Amino acid sequence: MAGAALEQLPRGTVEEADILLRADSAGATHELLDWARAGRIRFSVGFDITEPVRQAILSLPESAFRAAVGQDGDDRDGAWVAEITDRLDLSGWPEGARAIVRRERPHPGAQLSFTDHGGHRFQVTLTDQQGSDIAEIERRHRARANVEDRIRNAKQTGLDKLPFRDFEHNAVWLELVLLAQDLLCWTQRLVLDGELARCEPKRLRLSAPARRRPTRLPRPARHPAPPTQLAMGGRARRRLRAPARAAVASYLTARRDPR
Repeated sequence: MAGAALEQLPRGTVEEADILLRADSAGATHELLDWARAGRIRFSVGFDITEPVRQAILSLPESAFRAAVGQDGDDRDGAWVAEITDRLDLSGWPEGARAIVRRERPHPGAQLSFTDHGGHRFQVTLTDQQGSDIAEIERRHRARANVEDRIRNAKQTGLDKLPFRDFEHNAVWLELVLLAQDLLCWTQRLVLDGELARCEPKRLRLSAPARRRPTRLPRPARHPAPPTQLAMGGRARRRLRAPARAAVASYLTARRDPR
């Protein structure tokens, strides 16, 4: 999958640009990170909080933490970052791997898990990015949250339910979903702005003329019109009166006697 993503980029970009592979904890596998290292690709993935990782976090002094930063570059209230690389055995991972922990106070109403401690929630990032600004490294990793938006958009454009029984038909359906994703992304980037540029598909609405009710076609009559009724549309209902007997008699007489 990662290789297919790289194939969509221009060849010059892949060869010259610095590429960063970001993923959640599912991407913290030796196979994926070794592949990234072989392709000279930096990585930043989530790291499971095992018992050794938990003990390394709890052994940090308060002075080891510094304020985290948000996507706007300002300090994030209630969130701090620290490095625990020297307190873990990362010899099994690619050389130069680092572990950065984020500590934050959960939002009101959130439930703590067994990995939380002292009213704080912890998240760990495994990366091989260099530099002393660990807050910027952690901020760069959290910017991948827009992936969740793309997944939610994909579900709203057809990925939520595969409608067919056969694999081949569902594969075609998936291609159509991907096309819809491309159209949505480029439309938001090139045409829309403000809130619409970040709007979910279900919140996008068509313009008023496109929502106008279509004109109803006239329905055919259930029964044929009687001979004395002249059909002139749905609203005009004129009836023909039966001719009088005297008029009929005079007409027939004139036909027999042309004088």
